[in-house]
Amino acid sequence: MQITEAEEIARPEAGGARVSGGKLKVAVLGATGMVGQQLIRLLSTHPWFEVVVVAASANSARKSYAEAVRGRWTMEARIPGEIATMNVWDVQAVDEIAAQVDIAFCAINLDKEGVLKLENAYAAAGAWVTSNNSAYRPDPFVPMVIPAVNPDHLDVIPHQRLAKGYRTGALLVKSNCSIQSYVIALEPLREFGLESVIVHSEQAISGAGKTFETFPDIERNLIPLINGEEQKSEVEPLKIWGKVWSDGIVPATGPKIKAKCVRVSVLHGHTAYATVKFRETPTVAEIMERWESYRSPDLAGLPSAPGKVIHYLSQPDRPQPRLDVMTENGMAVSIGQLKIDNDQLVSFTGLSHNLILGAAGGAVLATEAAVARQLVYRRIPARQEATV
Repeated sequence: MQITEAEEIARPEAGGARVSGGKLKVAVLGATGMVGQQLIRLLSTHPWFEVVVVAASANSARKSYAEAVRGRWTMEARIPGEIATMNVWDVQAVDEIAAQVDIAFCAINLDKEGVLKLENAYAAAGAWVTSNNSAYRPDPFVPMVIPAVNPDHLDVIPHQRLAKGYRTGALLVKSNCSIQSYVIALEPLREFGLESVIVHSEQAISGAGKTFETFPDIERNLIPLINGEEQKSEVEPLKIWGKVWSDGIVPATGPKIKAKCVRVSVLHGHTAYATVKFRETPTVAEIMERWESYRSPDLAGLPSAPGKVIHYLSQPDRPQPRLDVMTENGMAVSIGQLKIDNDQLVSFTGLSHNLILGAAGGAVLATEAAVARQLVYRRIPARQEATV
């Protein structure tokens, strides 16, 4: 567990404009998929991170990145020029890739056992791993972070390193993309005592890695089943609201959550219709005040943090994915249709971008929060270049 002289903690400097020692070296694992492409887009101009390795399955290995994503690049912006010409690594080349990077963002599509083995291997090899996969979410030593809600769960990392024998490496996971739409909205209301939540989630096709061209069956249609999604939506918020101890994160015991998840004919944006029972029902004015004033001090100065994480829309027919999903560059939650019925149940509609806040953007922001908490090691000198 001894740290060498060449390894040092990275620290933000100049009010978050840069990190000590120059940009941290980054690999994107699963770089050819939709989340991987979003990571490429977000990281290509990032002030703290520099993409030096792109990796994917063996089918894409040794092609240029532009060739590997030809015909399936889904971003509106063009492929960043310096990344388009990079050769794609085989993601299984763990030792070779880990030797070139400080951080690995993982969006690879593998079965659960494959993900567990791969991400553990990168962390054991010394890289900080931020994952958009679900395999490690139940692990009590692995923080599952929504940056606007529970950045304090990053405090489990020293205990994780001891428990798993990592030296400079670590594992951080993003939560399911669908829960951002209501968990962030509920966070500033927890003081009123959350007792139960019923949520109906209408989820965009990009959450399944699809476009309208590759998913023609969804046109003028919906699919009332997303395998495993409802169980994740009911369980994961409890870990988000749990407590950090030396033996890991202990999930909260409530509220009781009942979820229904449906795939709908929308490209980007997961919409949640939430009905909430509180121990002490807040008034509309109290809810609006909490939402309007909600800020996470842990996110201040982080490059990807939104100016305001919760935006309430007073129009009766909002939020709408086409109009509102890119609020704060896709890093905020748009809320509308707040009401309290005669049974003192509070209901609202929440919308968030599943690929940005719910996946790539949230992963980048969570990693920034880890750097700000001085948990991420610089292992690769800034001047070193990655080569295939």
